[in-house]
Amino acid sequence: MRNLSTISVAPASLLTFLFACGLAATSLAAEKKTKRPDPALLSIERIYGKKEFESKHYSARWLDDGSSYTRLEDSKSPGGGRDIVRYDAQSGERETMVPAAHLLPPGEKEPLSIDGYQWSADMSKLLIYTNSKRVWRKKSRGDYWVLDRSSRELRKLGGEANPATLQFAKFSPDGSKVAYVRERNIYVEDLRERTIKALTTGGGDVLINGTFDWVYEEELSLRDGFRWSPDGERIAYWQLDTSGVRKFTLINNTAGPYPKLTRFCYPKVGEKNSAGRIGVVGTAGGATRWMNVPGDPRNHYIARMDFSEHDGQIVLQQLNRLQNTIRLMRADPKTGRVKTILTDRDDAWVRPVREMEWLNKGKQFTWVSERDGWRHVYLASPGGEPKLVTPGKFDAIALSHVDEKRRWLYYIASPDTPTQRYLFRVRLDGTKSERITPTDQPGTHRYDISPDGNWAIHSYSTINTPPVTDIVALPGHKVVRVLEDNEKLREKVAKLARAPIELFRVDIGGGVLLDAYCIKPPKMDASKKYPLLVYVYGEPGGQTVRDTWSGGALWHQMLAQQGYIVMSFDNRGTNAPRGRAWRKFIHRNIGVLAPKDQAAAVRAVIAKRPYIDAERIGIWGASGGGSMSLNAIFKYPDLYHTAVAIASVPVQRYYDTIYQERYMGLPADNVEGFRDGSPINFAKQLQGNLLIIHGTGDDNCHYQGAEALINELIRHNRPFSMMAYPNRTHALREGVNTRRHLKELMTRYLQSNLPPGPRER
Repeated sequence: MRNLSTISVAPASLLTFLFACGLAATSLAAEKKTKRPDPALLSIERIYGKKEFESKHYSARWLDDGSSYTRLEDSKSPGGGRDIVRYDAQSGERETMVPAAHLLPPGEKEPLSIDGYQWSADMSKLLIYTNSKRVWRKKSRGDYWVLDRSSRELRKLGGEANPATLQFAKFSPDGSKVAYVRERNIYVEDLRERTIKALTTGGGDVLINGTFDWVYEEELSLRDGFRWSPDGERIAYWQLDTSGVRKFTLINNTAGPYPKLTRFCYPKVGEKNSAGRIGVVGTAGGATRWMNVPGDPRNHYIARMDFSEHDGQIVLQQLNRLQNTIRLMRADPKTGRVKTILTDRDDAWVRPVREMEWLNKGKQFTWVSERDGWRHVYLASPGGEPKLVTPGKFDAIALSHVDEKRRWLYYIASPDTPTQRYLFRVRLDGTKSERITPTDQPGTHRYDISPDGNWAIHSYSTINTPPVTDIVALPGHKVVRVLEDNEKLREKVAKLARAPIELFRVDIGGGVLLDAYCIKPPKMDASKKYPLLVYVYGEPGGQTVRDTWSGGALWHQMLAQQGYIVMSFDNRGTNAPRGRAWRKFIHRNIGVLAPKDQAAAVRAVIAKRPYIDAERIGIWGASGGGSMSLNAIFKYPDLYHTAVAIASVPVQRYYDTIYQERYMGLPADNVEGFRDGSPINFAKQLQGNLLIIHGTGDDNCHYQGAEALINELIRHNRPFSMMAYPNRTHALREGVNTRRHLKELMTRYLQSNLPPGPRER
C-alpha cells in the first residue's frame, strides 16, 4: 500500500481536490437519489428486498350462525395491538367484538399479539394463542390466555409452566375447561376451579402423548393429537412409542464456539417406525383405556381420529405400511372394542380422507375414493357399499361443503382444464350437478363456505392477474362486496414489461399431453434463439402448472426480461386432476419415469419452437424438484447443460418411511426402483454445469444426502459448484436476507453458465 505522506500536494491544491471530490460525490449521490428505477423492470431488490409485489390476502373466520364472520384488524387505540372484529355477511356492518385493550395482561404496556384465537361454544370466552414458536415446519407451541368477555378477566393458562411450552389448547364443549399438551403430556385446566390436572404421564423422549414425531407430522399432516368427546367427559388421544426408532443428528456450527446438536427420531426407508395407538381417558383423571386396533402398530399408521358427534364413538382411519389399504374403524371408548366399517384398496396407494362429514344423524358419512379411476365423493353407511355422488370422468378435487338440509354437496373440480379450479354442486343422490362459478371467469377459484351454505368468501386469480377476494351469495354467486382487490399490486404489475404467460400442452408421443406454461422475453425476436430454463417439481406432492397467480413467478418474469424463456411441465405422476392412472403412473418408479417425461417435453418444444436454443437448456427445482434436476442433468447430459438443485434427495434410501414407501414400496421389494430413481447412481454421467444448494439444518431432506452426492462427484472427478446455507432448514428462509441471497446466487449462476439473450440461428 502506498504511504500517503509520500504524495506531494500543495495545501491549496489539496483543498481544491477534496472540494471537487466532494462535489462529485454529492452530484453522484443526488443523481442516484433522483434517478428512479424503471417501473417496467423487475429486480431482486424489488421482489425480495422491498417486497413490492406481495399480494394481500383477506383472512376471516365464519361464525357458527353462518351470517357473520370475524377477522383480526389493527387497532386504532393508543396501545396498538389488534382487535377482533365481526362483519355481517349481507350488509358488511362492522362490530368490534374484542378490542385490543381487553387483551392487555396485568402489568404489561402492550396487548397480546394474536397468533390464533378460538371462541367457546357460547362465545362468552375467548382463547388467545400467542408467543408462538416453531416445531419443525409450523408454529405449534406457545402461550395461551383466556379472556372472560363479561368480566374482562384475562388469565394465562398453564400455571407456572415455562413460556411457549403449551400446544393445541382448546375449550371443552361447554367452555368450562381447556385441554392442552405440555412437554408431550396432556393436561386439563378447569377455568372455574382454577385447577390443572395431568391426564397422561410418561411423556418425554420415548413416549409422545397428544402430539407426534417428525414423520407423522411431515407426511400425515398430524400435529394436534387429542380430541374432546361431545359430552366433554373424555379425551381421546394418540400415543407414540418411539423406542427403537433411530435418531438423526443435526449439527448447528453457528450457535457458538462449540456445535449444538439436535437429535430426533427420523425413520428412514425400511427402518423401524414409532408404534402408534389410541387411548381414552376421563377428564377427571384415571387410567387410560386403549382401543384394540388390530395389526402391528409399527407397521400400520392411524392417520385420522375423531369422535362421532352423534353417538360418542371414536372413528379412526388405519393405513397399512405400504399404504395401499385404508380401513375406517369405529371404536367404543368405554370398552376399547373396534370394528371395521369400510375398507378401500388400491394397487398403488391410498390417501387418508380429510373430508368426512356425518349425515342423517350419524347413519351416513362422506368418503373420498379413486375406486372407479377418478377421485370422487361417495356417500356411505357403516358396513354398506359406498354410493357415488359425483359421477363422471373427472376428479372432485376437494369437498367444500355439505348442505344436508337442502340436500346439496359442494365440491371443487375442473373437468376440462386440469390447470384451473371451479365450484360445483350436486344433489346428495348424485342425480343433478351444476357449475356455480360463472363460466366467464377462467382461472382458479377458492371458496370458504359459511356453515349455513348461504355465503362464501371467494378468491379468484389467473396466472397473469393477481387475486381478488369478495363475498358471494350462494348458489347464485352474486358478488355482495369486494373484500380485497389488490389494486396497488395490479397497477404495479400492469407497468411491467412482460409478455402474458402462455398455458399450453406438449405432445410427448403415445397420445400423452403434458400441461405446460411458457414465459417469453417481453420483446422476443422469434427469428433468433433464446436459452430455455425449465422449472420442475415432478413428484406426486405437487403441480407446477396452474392457472393461478403466484408471486414466485416474478423471479421467472425477471429472468424473461433478461432474455430467458422459462417453461414448466407437469409430467405423469404429478398431483394434477387428471385421474388415478395419471397420478399413479409413477408407482415404484419415482425418479425413473418422470425425468423421461420431462426430457421428452423439452425435446418436443425444441422441435416445435425454433426460437429455443438447444445448446442452452437449463433446469432448476427444490426438494423433489431438486432431485428431478439432478436426474435430468445426470441422465440426459446431451439435453441439459445447466442445473440448479436445491434441497434434493440424491439417495432415496435416506428419506423417510411414510413418503418414500408410499410411492416406492420397501427397498427389499424394489431394488431396481430405488437404485434407478436415486440420482447419486448417475452422477458419473455429469457433463454440464451443476449448482448444489442445501441448508445444513434441513430436518426434512438432510444435508447428509448432499454430502454423499458431493463425494460421488469427487470420486468421478466431475466439476460442480455448491452453496451450503448454515443451519437453514428445508425452506431456506431463516436468517436475515437468506431468500434474497439465494435468488441472487441462482441468478448469477444462470447468467454465467446459461448466458441470457438472443443469438443468431
